[in-house]
Amino acid sequence: MRRRLPPLSSLRAFEAAARRGSFTAGAEELLVTHGAVSRQIAALEQWLSTPLFDRIGRRVRLTGAGRDYLEAMSRAFDGMADATRRLTEASTVKSLTVNALPTFSMRWLLPRLAGFQQRHPDVALRLVTSDRPLDEVGEPFDVAIRRGPDIWPDCVAAPFLAEWEVPVMSPALADRLPVRRVADLAAHTLLHADTRPGAWRRWLIAAGERDLVVAGQQRFDHFYLTLQAAADGLGVALGPLPILADELASGRLVAPLDGPRLEARGYWRVTPNARTSDPAVRDLCEWLDREGRSAGGPDPSDPDA
Repeated sequence: MRRRLPPLSSLRAFEAAARRGSFTAGAEELLVTHGAVSRQIAALEQWLSTPLFDRIGRRVRLTGAGRDYLEAMSRAFDGMADATRRLTEASTVKSLTVNALPTFSMRWLLPRLAGFQQRHPDVALRLVTSDRPLDEVGEPFDVAIRRGPDIWPDCVAAPFLAEWEVPVMSPALADRLPVRRVADLAAHTLLHADTRPGAWRRWLIAAGERDLVVAGQQRFDHFYLTLQAAADGLGVALGPLPILADELASGRLVAPLDGPRLEARGYWRVTPNARTSDPAVRDLCEWLDREGRSAGGPDPSDPDA
């Protein structure tokens, strides 16, 4: 059925003037002139064939019909405003900034982000990679990902992904110079990352080969360069599990030794105190926790794991 309604501009002028108690106040609210409101209300009264105001000199007062009409119109405008608010809030994309370690972002986070976006299409993630301490990060973030535990003032932090280190290398290098036991590493160049100092020394001690003499040593300033060098056959790197699970599954890298799998510092999600109550931030943190659990291995929050 077609609705028979007066012009919306006339209804807005009437509702504002009636609610505010004068044509002048209604005009100020609507950012129009007193005369414009007066003309709109006169047109509405003519359309309704009913007076809505009594004019007493320069003053106006609602008639009985005007009071009833105001009540109905106020409910209608309130309902429209509430529906508009809900619709715009629901359709607004929430932007979150995630500050994460470069290698972790490339090898683990990015391949999984599509899953988060499918669950939360109203959240747009801005990923910033950095390995700087959080107190030296120059821009605000909603969630940061760092290896821990550590001290992060004014933040709430929790572990979500454990990590182990094992030797990894390219399949071609493994075919040319096989590594069947730890002592076979002596024929290889060990690849080091400045961001993970002492990693090979700790692993060789755990493997019982503290004094192993190797063919060469090569250093890189970033861990992702170390892993790329391993994939390119330049030597053997200590690769983190489960961060490299996809590369091992695809055969781009191989882990020639079963162990030891040396536990390293795990990954923690860090949220500034002021952002912990944001629903989108909570959704992201819960998603990270689920993804970390699905990666397998011990719960990183369990000290006995």
